[in-house]
Amino acid sequence: MSINPEIAKRRTFAIVSHPDAGKTTITEKFLWFGKVIREAGHVRAKANRSYTVSDWMKIEQDRGISVSSSVLNFPFEGCWFNLVDTPGHQDFCEDTYRALTAVDSALVLIDSVNGVEKQTIKLMDVCRMRHTPIITFINKMDLDGRSVLDLIDQIESVLKIKAIPFTLPIGVGKLFKGVYCIADNTFNVYNAQSGHQEILQMSGPDDPKLVELCGENWVNQFREEYDVVTGGMDPFNHELFLKGEMCPVFFGSAVTGFGVRQLLNAFADLAPAPMPRETDKRTVDPSESDFSGFVFKIQANMDPKHRDRTAFIRICSGQFQRGDKVYHVRSERDVRLAAPTAFLAKDKEVIDTAWAGDIVGINDPGLFHIGDTLTKGEKMSFSGIPDFAPEYFARVTLLNPLKSKQLAKGLKELTEEGATQLYQPFKSAIPVIGVVGELQFDVLKFRLMSEYGADVSLDRIPSFGVRWIVGDPAEVEKFVTDNGGDCMRDKEERFVCLFPNEYRLTLAVKNYPELKFVETSLG
Repeated sequence: MSINPEIAKRRTFAIVSHPDAGKTTITEKFLWFGKVIREAGHVRAKANRSYTVSDWMKIEQDRGISVSSSVLNFPFEGCWFNLVDTPGHQDFCEDTYRALTAVDSALVLIDSVNGVEKQTIKLMDVCRMRHTPIITFINKMDLDGRSVLDLIDQIESVLKIKAIPFTLPIGVGKLFKGVYCIADNTFNVYNAQSGHQEILQMSGPDDPKLVELCGENWVNQFREEYDVVTGGMDPFNHELFLKGEMCPVFFGSAVTGFGVRQLLNAFADLAPAPMPRETDKRTVDPSESDFSGFVFKIQANMDPKHRDRTAFIRICSGQFQRGDKVYHVRSERDVRLAAPTAFLAKDKEVIDTAWAGDIVGINDPGLFHIGDTLTKGEKMSFSGIPDFAPEYFARVTLLNPLKSKQLAKGLKELTEEGATQLYQPFKSAIPVIGVVGELQFDVLKFRLMSEYGADVSLDRIPSFGVRWIVGDPAEVEKFVTDNGGDCMRDKEERFVCLFPNEYRLTLAVKNYPELKFVETSLG
């Protein structure tokens, strides 16, 4: 089946890394190279500097961290990029995991000073499970970091993927001279004072011009690394790359934009166009004429003035036209998608057409849930969109009783985004929230106040873990009656028990052998 040229030029990828590796900074540079922003923001922006485009929430700007995935669309070298900038902090990892279900490849960003870090390892495990093709960028070469060969070895031994350097740095830290491209024997000259970049053609690594530009000591070290890389490592294999078993490696500095163009060129040349997707019925090919897609993220109040709510849809096949009617599989009804939007983080632009591979936003009146499938009428559901069991819990106490409606609306809308789970206790009117990471509590409290005017206190509940109670309805009812103080209803009105310790869970399993106590809402 021949692929439509519009679909063939789509590149949909996520950026994943440990916090502070430079992820948001490199995102800004991508947008700058794509000519969609005039000035790249800086993560720790001051009053006289621009904020980063992708960190659009006020709490992100205040703290200098990403707490929510943002989607950015931009053109580059004849390709159309759909970039998902994900949170690096582990407390927001469930947003990153869901984002990885919506992309065809990923950029793994590594800090040259700290090497491979804990959160990168976790995210890489998710990529490996999904066989996601990976391109690696080793950032902050303008700082004194680890040796080149040590960093490459770490990628292979810790991230468990074959690393193939496409570029190599010459010099390091304040004496960083530039990046040599192995494939075409070009040298990208780094000038720290002017920020000017110049790409020079070389005859090879032994070209005497390199010594003139960089000095003999740095060039000798580079040539040793070049010999190891080209002589002792496997050649690049595109098939292994597409299986997620081999990754190209690039070096540079995101904050100066150095080496970023080569990285973008690699995504244009190497990263896959939209890939086939599995459903519970069959495999969907992107070149099929009929539209299909799934919701992987819901975001409330991207524009606080309008109290909007946006469903992010990954288009998996076909073409989508503004105003098309589509079949919403879960509700078994047709819906009209009136104003699909492309993104520059919170800035939206209504578009007329979108293709397989694109990520579009749809105004959500409360109809969509994460994981929902949309088709042209076919009853199928895309698989692999995860749901997460919370690890931390707190009671939500409203400090101003006159704001009860605002609290109810805020909890409903914010928990539907998927990062926070809402529960109603069996014997109490005070709602309980559960999160994967504790920092989510701060975000929820902040957003309830700033977006809904509901000031709350969050009182932590010590817990061993939450379990969904599955079994004969009469037996479930008996258990809930006997253990009412620890039982709650989730958003789907299913009973769950928040066990305060392992002993209570063990006792429940022993006393109610006909019931199952399962760790996820999927049972």
